[in-house]
Amino acid sequence: MTTNTTVTPALGVDLGGTKIEAIALDTRGATLWRERVPTPAGDYRAILATVAALVARAERDLGVNGCSVGVGTPGNATAAGLIKNANSTCLNGQPLQRDLADTLQRPVRLANDANCLALSEATDGAAAGAPVSFSVILGTGVGGGIVVDGRLLDGPNGLAGEWGHMPLPWPDAGELAAPACFCGRRGCIETWLSGPGIARDHAAHGGPSLTARDIGERAARGDAACAQTLRRHESRLARSLALVIDLLDPHVIVLAGGVSQLDGLTDIVPRLWGEHVFSGGLQDAVRTRLVRSRHGDSSGVRGAAWLWRER
Repeated sequence: MTTNTTVTPALGVDLGGTKIEAIALDTRGATLWRERVPTPAGDYRAILATVAALVARAERDLGVNGCSVGVGTPGNATAAGLIKNANSTCLNGQPLQRDLADTLQRPVRLANDANCLALSEATDGAAAGAPVSFSVILGTGVGGGIVVDGRLLDGPNGLAGEWGHMPLPWPDAGELAAPACFCGRRGCIETWLSGPGIARDHAAHGGPSLTARDIGERAARGDAACAQTLRRHESRLARSLALVIDLLDPHVIVLAGGVSQLDGLTDIVPRLWGEHVFSGGLQDAVRTRLVRSRHGDSSGVRGAAWLWRER
């Protein structure tokens, strides 16, 4: 795709486990160029080369040089700039930001993929204009990102928004035998609210082996056991988001990821979280809005592009 533009675009790169996607946005957020290629499996140097090739093709096709480059990546960076906690394990322990900057011969901004989602939705998505927003990925894993007045809240440890590894709040008797999490602890929110967590919970209550999507589809057709699994999920999501409201009091909470597409979440969950949000015993409506992401699975790569244009 060739597009002529007089404004230097912002380039974003989403570094996923199975695909690497790049996008070029103009100042209004319009897509000027986009390409997706497979991620070289387990090959760190090949990943650097693939990103460099995408950036070069974007600039060639657009007829520009020196675009800003932002990169969304799994995991977080340590104080020494080394990637940790990435499910693309060949990135762990690598100085990804420095190596990309050296490869591309320009500064590169790097952020966790959930933070890129949050920035995208706060910039020109479902949370645009909100002073404080919290964006959630509900998918194979669970993550979150916080944007305040148009800027990402990262924190000295790079952990702001890591809501998926808090314990499930206010567990009932059936939730006390908490499942193990890959992080080494038990009962993390991720183990309950992720797609695999929903599937595990359904099987634990005697249901067949189904994906979260299958459970949602069967519930819509009247399957009572699948409907009960969704009721448990809605309760857990409501309690977990009540914890966020008590701590952060965001104006908007954005849901993204495959699990966020389950029917009714944005209507049902706000009706449930009121009994868990701290109110001092007074009946006061919770004014936080719960919405689905505007840009869907494009939010991560769009947010990476916006890293250089935070307000």
